[in-house]
Amino acid sequence: MQVGLFLSNLPIVRERLLSEVRLTMNYIVDFGMIFHIFVVGLETDPNIFLQVPLREAKVACLGVLTTFLLASLLTPFLKVPEISSYTFNFCLAIVLSGTASSLLTRLITDLKIGKSDIGRFVVSAGVYSDLVSTLLISIGYVFFDPYNNFHSRDSVAVLTMATTLVIQTILASKFTPIVMNWVNHENPEGKPMKGSHLVLSVAYIVLICSFSPTLGKNNKLLSAFLAGVSMPRNGRIARLIIGKVNYLITTIFNPLFFFWVGTQADFSKFEARHFNTWAKLFFLFLIATAGKVLGSLASGIILGFHWPESVAIGLLLNIKGHFQVYMSLTASNMNLTSISTSIAMVFPILLTVIYAPLIVAKIIERAKKRSTAQRMALQWLPPTDELRILLCLRGNQTVTSAINFMEISRGPADPGILVYLTDMVELTDKIAATLTHGEGVDAMTITDPEVLEMREQITTAVDAYLSEDKEGISHRRMLALSTINSMHQDVCILAEDLRVSFIILPFHKHQETDGRLNTGHSGFRHVNRKVLRYAPCSVGILVDRGLGATMLSRSIVSLHAAVIFIGGKDDREALNFAGRVAWHPGVKLTVIRFLLDVSGDSVSSRISRAQANTTEHLEEMKVDDECFAEFYDRHVARGHVAYMEKYLVNSGQTFSTLRSLEGQYGLFIVGRGGRVNSALTVGMSDWEKCPELGPIGDILSASDFSTTASVLIIQQHSFKSELEGLQDEFSIM
Repeated sequence: MQVGLFLSNLPIVRERLLSEVRLTMNYIVDFGMIFHIFVVGLETDPNIFLQVPLREAKVACLGVLTTFLLASLLTPFLKVPEISSYTFNFCLAIVLSGTASSLLTRLITDLKIGKSDIGRFVVSAGVYSDLVSTLLISIGYVFFDPYNNFHSRDSVAVLTMATTLVIQTILASKFTPIVMNWVNHENPEGKPMKGSHLVLSVAYIVLICSFSPTLGKNNKLLSAFLAGVSMPRNGRIARLIIGKVNYLITTIFNPLFFFWVGTQADFSKFEARHFNTWAKLFFLFLIATAGKVLGSLASGIILGFHWPESVAIGLLLNIKGHFQVYMSLTASNMNLTSISTSIAMVFPILLTVIYAPLIVAKIIERAKKRSTAQRMALQWLPPTDELRILLCLRGNQTVTSAINFMEISRGPADPGILVYLTDMVELTDKIAATLTHGEGVDAMTITDPEVLEMREQITTAVDAYLSEDKEGISHRRMLALSTINSMHQDVCILAEDLRVSFIILPFHKHQETDGRLNTGHSGFRHVNRKVLRYAPCSVGILVDRGLGATMLSRSIVSLHAAVIFIGGKDDREALNFAGRVAWHPGVKLTVIRFLLDVSGDSVSSRISRAQANTTEHLEEMKVDDECFAEFYDRHVARGHVAYMEKYLVNSGQTFSTLRSLEGQYGLFIVGRGGRVNSALTVGMSDWEKCPELGPIGDILSASDFSTTASVLIIQQHSFKSELEGLQDEFSIM
């Protein structure tokens, strides 16, 4: 009987349990939203509102105004029962006109346009738009009671709320900096924060946040925002609170928030069969989007913006977030709207985030058409500009080969080269314990004796080399101190900041006393592969097998070098670097061009002829011929460089020809890849042991090849980033 009674009451129990869960989740979400708004205020610098940029203010205000007007005019035509009062239309219009500035900032940053002029403009305008709409909501809350069908409050209630709000603003702006600066002063960096001071700070923040809502029944979200804005941005307490609260929001509040959204969005009550439901969804999205776009277009005409950028700004400012979802579902909890209307309001909010990547892609596409990207490669380096090289070292055992590389790379004395000798030092626990910091994060000093001795030996050797009046060569000492996983980032950032055109990386394997290469450091192999992928300029990997055995002489020929030219962008880059090597009187350079023999009647010859007739291959061959003809006229025709041609049919003949060069040269300069439909290298990648060297470089660097031939493998700079070569700080407005 008891079991039957329980089963008969199961729907009631389930409904009560769900009601309790919803009630609990309402309190949790309210509390989490207070945290969210507090952090938004804490991350908002109030000084930017004291120096209002006129352009951003115009766009923000016009966007809010046009959205508000459209919502006020069009929502009555939806003719839904709950949308009947002008006060509710007023509040709905303000919600639709808002912008999720924190979410917009994250999207703009993640989509890589945060440094551009339109990115900075949109972020700033989004903050103003968010501020204006939030202030309007808060002011409306003072005069109208949302829990009483938006009836006007009496004058006593309005006066009480306004007074407490003013008092809270004065207290927060005057006393919060004093309290927080005292806590920061008493808890300097490097010392544990005192628990009593931390408790005092949290208690003070809670007091400020609860003062106005407790005494004057004001909006708790506005109070939290004011408490966050009034806090100083600098100091330990602000950084600590931002970090901890953001962690709580990310790990706890956001999952619970979307769970709450799921519990509130009762789709069984979503009137999907009624046309009016879909009309509400469509018109709400249309009102919010059209209002922002029209406001941005109007302000764009005033400010002289291009109309595509104005439309993009309006669409990005239309992005909604947590706060708008919270307001939409809270409206149904207060019986201001039906759940069907609230769900219809949530769907357009989610749609505003989905199209953001498409808008940013169009912005980048238009910017690429207007800007001329600078290619950091030897092939496009103006003859009047000095060559900047980031020469990376891994220990003092590579210093002699680095010096010889500087010697053969110097080219003509005017304009010369600037070499940034960079020590790649792995950051271990031992080294990290010896780091000392000065003023600022960048003022870092290594006191590890082994690292200091290694760097001192390299500096001494290079200074001794340059003391012999090496005209045209200048150098700087740099350091890439990082873990293996992030070493490539340090190298790429250095290359970008120093505006270098060429990065030289040491091969991860070292030559042993018997002449063979050891297994090497697998971590530095991954560093090389990542630099090849993300480098902002051309990259070369130097396999040292005797280049640093003896110092090169300028009086006699002491090095025989060969450049292998098959075709493609990487081979063209190798040929351009070989042009600098040709200037050195102590180097005998030979250029060996591998040409495709299509005169035979074999199957491979017919296939090669068919491949050579493709449009892409013909265009690539034309560029190769132009580049090689320029090199031939400048160096070969004048007798500075020897020239050989090899007519080959397939990759098998390429392999055998390369093996026949063993023992003839002490340095090979080759391209890593980038060849279009080349029958001379097809299939070679199947047996590569080191793909980062390319098929030709892998053969010449193999353990069964010459033990005295060093190899320089070069990859030309290619646009592989999301912006495809576009500068981060591009301008299109």
